[in-house]
Amino acid sequence: MHEAYIVAAARTAGGRRGGLLRDWHPADLAAQVLDALVERAGADPALIEDVIMGCVSQFGQQSANVARNAVMSSKLPESVPGTSVDRQCGSSQQALHFAAATVMAGQMDIVIAAGVESMTRVPMGAAAKLSHESGMGSPFGSIGMKARYPGVQFSQFTGAEMIAKKHDLSKDMLDQFGFESQQKAAAAANSGAFEKEIIGIEVTTHEGQAKTHLVDEGIRFEASLEGIRGVKLIQEGGRLTAATSSQICDGASGVMIVNERGLKALGVKPMARIHHMSVFGEDPVIMLEAPIGATQKALARSGMKLEDIDLYEVNEAFASVPQAWLKILGADPSRLNVNGGAIALGHPLGASGTKLMTTMVHALHARGKRWGLQTMCEGGGLANVTIIEAL
Repeated sequence: MHEAYIVAAARTAGGRRGGLLRDWHPADLAAQVLDALVERAGADPALIEDVIMGCVSQFGQQSANVARNAVMSSKLPESVPGTSVDRQCGSSQQALHFAAATVMAGQMDIVIAAGVESMTRVPMGAAAKLSHESGMGSPFGSIGMKARYPGVQFSQFTGAEMIAKKHDLSKDMLDQFGFESQQKAAAAANSGAFEKEIIGIEVTTHEGQAKTHLVDEGIRFEASLEGIRGVKLIQEGGRLTAATSSQICDGASGVMIVNERGLKALGVKPMARIHHMSVFGEDPVIMLEAPIGATQKALARSGMKLEDIDLYEVNEAFASVPQAWLKILGADPSRLNVNGGAIALGHPLGASGTKLMTTMVHALHARGKRWGLQTMCEGGGLANVTIIEAL
């Protein structure tokens, strides 16, 4: 079996809902990343054998196989196919897994795994809402699901609050985590830590000025703990607020995955090697706790210990998710989301998987570290885990 290597990794800077990326069609935004990956790898575009793209809300402008539409919006030739993946928030992390598995099997040599989500143009849950309003029913309305989970309303917000209560995570703890995410993201942006991973996107400000978008729009550079503590609770009697939850975000990201033949064909040095990939499912009601069990499974199967891992990227869907992960696994907080997470940088759903991977690969290189582990909670009680070795 072949090895799978990352030879290029790039992302857009995140855009707030209705913000700087509002004018970009998602296929065009994703195409910018595809073109950037080809350029960074110095690849002949015709050598790309497939594009696998994560996208959660495959509806409206993101419907009709957004991956292929992104290829047709890019500089890639028509010979490059594309397919779209939905594993909820882990969609592009799963796209990476599919791409890596394909090159490891030798079926292809050069594949792009990517993700896109315009939460401005295709609001979260838009398809389910339209289905309900038009009388077509709910995706959770099957007879089997109702029998297995009687009376359950599946909600990520409820799940996040359940995790906070189950693991005794106080509002003060969650607020502190949210503040630290903003601090780390601001420090990373100010130090230029994101410069190698972000591609410039031409945008128009609300004032009508043209500019190149290079800084994640969600970062609160002047955030204060006092200000975060004053944000209104999402649910009455709960512990989470908008300041301790991931930001709605527009964005795209991607990585180029190759095997040994791909390395030879491109004549490039790899940035990282994919060491382990797995996926895990558990309770879909609490929903967002799966990264804990997924990490335990991944470490057992890879023969590694958590202390072997130099950096962790655990998606900050809500502050309770990575905090519970840290607490139960006894992980080192100083290795977690070292450049901030989705609370500060945004969570562009289908793009977040390869976005986190892009950040982790560059962070490992910047720090001279070797091992990285990425995991994220996903709707339905799912979690992917990817372990990489920086080269």
